[in-house]
Amino acid sequence: MADSEFPTGTLMKGKRGLVMGVANKNSIAWGIAQQLHAQGAELAFSYQDEALEKRVRPLVESLGNEPFMVTADVTNDESMDACFAALKEKWGQLDFLVHAIAFAGKDELVGSFTHNTSRLGFQRAMDISAFSFVDAARRASEMMPSKEDGGGAMVSLTYLGSERVVPNYNVMGVAKAALEASTRYIARDLGPQGIRVNAISAGPMRTLAMAGISGGRTLMKTGKDWSMLKEDTTMEGVAGSALYLLSDLGKSCTGEVLHVDAGFHAVGVPDIEE
Repeated sequence: MADSEFPTGTLMKGKRGLVMGVANKNSIAWGIAQQLHAQGAELAFSYQDEALEKRVRPLVESLGNEPFMVTADVTNDESMDACFAALKEKWGQLDFLVHAIAFAGKDELVGSFTHNTSRLGFQRAMDISAFSFVDAARRASEMMPSKEDGGGAMVSLTYLGSERVVPNYNVMGVAKAALEASTRYIARDLGPQGIRVNAISAGPMRTLAMAGISGGRTLMKTGKDWSMLKEDTTMEGVAGSALYLLSDLGKSCTGEVLHVDAGFHAVGVPDIEE
């Protein structure tokens, strides 16, 4: 997806932010990054390991600026220390954070949640998918401007499986529920500093994460058929919502979970043919 597909402008001019969780060109985090870039933002990207760096670097280089990439293993405090130290040395100040990191074992994203969720798998999903946002938010907030100087903004990514039972989503749904609760608590804590914290609940999309869920293809078809707009969730829609939440357009919005799923979340039962 090229920058030309996203609205261009100056909404994020002069703003600097960290994007965590780009895995490939189909990542929601990458779509958001492209939209922020098209609006003038200066971006840094974190990656977990060398394999991910090789996938992400060509994307970052396609933006046309000198790549600013930092290693960040969210399960390792020393790695996170080094990541934010590098950000502070490079910029000194951070205006926004995009958190798009989640993980659960593939064998736990199928069948029974009750029988297929191990203690280690539960802990790992919660650590990577929920606590990592708490940790990153704390570190990022320490670099954000004061309320008088404009404050800052943060966005995390969630999914409807946090609110309702979705087949095979299992432990990830529980972790996303924790992420959404964490988003609200972080918003409460950082609000006095002028930092807004929200989550986007995107509909099913063709991402690496969706590919890891058994029945993901059927889930996408159901999402389209049941949705109010009768269409797939688009990257432009999700990226545009992130732009709203991270820019001054979303000034009075915090502690919110914004559903961007063509209206699917509001449907109780599908249309019934007489």
